[in-house]
Amino acid sequence: MKHPEDIEKYRGHYSEKKLGRKLIKAARKAGAQTVYAVFLLYYVLRSPSVSNADKAKVYGALGYFILPLDLLPDFLPAIGYADDLSAALWALHTVWKNITPEIRTRAAAKTREWFGDFDQASADAKITE
Repeated sequence: MKHPEDIEKYRGHYSEKKLGRKLIKAARKAGAQTVYAVFLLYYVLRSPSVSNADKAKVYGALGYFILPLDLLPDFLPAIGYADDLSAALWALHTVWKNITPEIRTRAAAKTREWFGDFDQASADAKITE
């Protein structure tokens, strides 16, 4: 992705159904950190206290994640999801004030369901770097 503001153009690609299908298909390849970031964004999106401006950023990041063809195609080994994670991290940094302990707990629990052992503290530290 060239510029963070470009993320808005991906907003139209977001839907809960598409997100669910993409996560199921890509979870193992994308890795726990990326999936955790996506779950954080998903729960932020569902929070009624989040502004429309922040929700637009989340829609964009999740829309980018859903698209099969992006800057680094998802099928590339090891690096295919690096751009998706970068978009998610950018969105997380911009909406972090909306991420409550409850949202982090829910996202970590969901990530543990999918991956088993998951170190939430380490993941949060990487996100807030």
